[in-house]
Amino acid sequence: MAYTNTQTVAGIQVGGWIGDVLAKWTVARERRAVYLQTLNELSAMSDRDLADINVARVSIQDIAHEAAYGK
Repeated sequence: MAYTNTQTVAGIQVGGWIGDVLAKWTVARERRAVYLQTLNELSAMSDRDLADINVARVSIQDIAHEAAYGK
């Protein structure tokens, strides 16, 4: 016969809470990776290349943030 052990703290299932926190952390980590990749790729471009795609160097952080997190 199988048994399960469900622990609750203040009415919250601990396993479910930890899973939710871990899922949110994973999403945040993935978004941060997209932000950093976009930031690094745009920062590595020359001013001429940025001008070709109509991006000012001063707006690179804003573009990277929008790519990762939306508006």
